[in-house]
Amino acid sequence: MFLDSPIRHTLQLNALRAFEASARLGGFARAAHELKVTPGAIAAQVKALEEEYGAALFERHAKGVRLTVLGESIKEQFIEAFDAVEEAARTLRRLSAPQRVHIVTSPALAQLWIGPRLPRLTEMLAPIEISVTAVDEPPNLKRSPFDLCLFYTEQLARGQRMLAVEELLPVCVPSLAARISHPQDLADVRCIADVGWNDWEIWTRSCMPGQKFVARGPGFSLYSIAVQQALLSAGVLIGRRSLIQRYLDSGELVAPIDQSIALGMVIAAWKLPGAKGNRVVEAVEEALMQLA
Repeated sequence: MFLDSPIRHTLQLNALRAFEASARLGGFARAAHELKVTPGAIAAQVKALEEEYGAALFERHAKGVRLTVLGESIKEQFIEAFDAVEEAARTLRRLSAPQRVHIVTSPALAQLWIGPRLPRLTEMLAPIEISVTAVDEPPNLKRSPFDLCLFYTEQLARGQRMLAVEELLPVCVPSLAARISHPQDLADVRCIADVGWNDWEIWTRSCMPGQKFVARGPGFSLYSIAVQQALLSAGVLIGRRSLIQRYLDSGELVAPIDQSIALGMVIAAWKLPGAKGNRVVEAVEEALMQLA
């Protein structure tokens, strides 16, 4: 005779996860961003949880929410519980697909750094399967389904390996370069940039000190589009060398002004905690170092 467990069947897992994320991150909006739902959905799930147990977990204020004494007392227990669930899920993924490695990186690095190297990487590592996911920020190390991270960082932390030191330099197509010989000439052309980076400001501060120059031109939220526009003669791009080197090598883009500066950032690779000691992941990391 089998005994049914009503407790397992009545747990509101989505609501419990909404509470845990809100408690850990300090608010409904941040929890919504992590769980990829709306703040309203998080608020509704937490409210349903409070109604089910007949106790308030958060105090609501005009500027946000704050854990009640009860909420604070159970916060760590729920964090540990969901960490354990994520660890179990990682183990399941690893055992079900031992030859598959998941890389997480930024959109720019995915499209312009890893993408061009992926055919060679796949050839070197066969039969290992490699998947790449692009996100804006490095993921939560304890909650990530990924194995290997590649991101820009200002300083290498323990366990991180440097793939490239990034440099900034203006680049454009050869026909446009003929009109530019000094930094001051940039005032007469369109200056292309990624709106999420202040690379033009960094470069002009170093290469045009004391001059009131403001780069004017189109901005794009994806660096790959900015690069494409430069290739289409739309203007001068403030280039990150690691991302546009192949276009310099091919001659499609040139540096009209021979002044490159260090960005103060490096491209770094590091294994997520669940992948440490995994020889397949380590093989991918080593191959990336060889192709850097």
